[in-house]
Amino acid sequence: MIFDPIYLIVIGVPFLLSLYVSSKLKSKFSHYSKVYLANGMSGKEIAEKMLSDNGIHDVKVVSVQGQLTDHYNPANKTVNLSEVVYHERNAAAAAVAAHECGHAVQHAKAYKWLEMRSKMVPAVNISSHLLQWVLMGGIILYFSSGNSIVLWVGIALFAVTTLFAFVTLPVEYDASNRALAWLKQKNMVMPNEYEGAQDALKWAARTYLVAALGSLAQLLYFVMIAMRGRD
Repeated sequence: MIFDPIYLIVIGVPFLLSLYVSSKLKSKFSHYSKVYLANGMSGKEIAEKMLSDNGIHDVKVVSVQGQLTDHYNPANKTVNLSEVVYHERNAAAAAVAAHECGHAVQHAKAYKWLEMRSKMVPAVNISSHLLQWVLMGGIILYFSSGNSIVLWVGIALFAVTTLFAFVTLPVEYDASNRALAWLKQKNMVMPNEYEGAQDALKWAARTYLVAALGSLAQLLYFVMIAMRGRD
């Protein structure tokens, strides 16, 4: 199967797209890290103000190590910003900080897609842990004996992770929209700074889109394998 031209295309095209988008994302953030905010606020200060403006006072803004490790943790209500975002005072930092606060606002307002995504996490964790072994075993069993039961179990596990990837899309796009709307409405950034934040978040969202489409392509490929007769 690994030499199947169709399979190589299915995994190769999304992989190349992912490399391209990731490269563009890093380039954009590097560029907009040099666009310094006229208001002089750091990512931490941007985040704290956005939370306050939205009436959220039980979420802490903390610094975490690593690059592009920024995330919102609904379990302990923390906006976790990488050190470069937490301390820096530029358009890229403002975009990331506001985006992560967008998730905090979603949580506070019980945004339905975020709630659905959170409910799926336990199932996704189990599926991700078992997927590789079940799918591999199912493929081997299918081509050796024609029994497709284990393969369909693997496909079902894969479908859970694919669904999760697509549910993540509206969560990420909505968080960016909330961030950009707040930045503009509160006059937190100058026009050129806003354009930088918007462009950076656009490319960040595309990483999730490429991942979701790549997952769907692989899922459909395995379904095709299971439904066709053995060669």
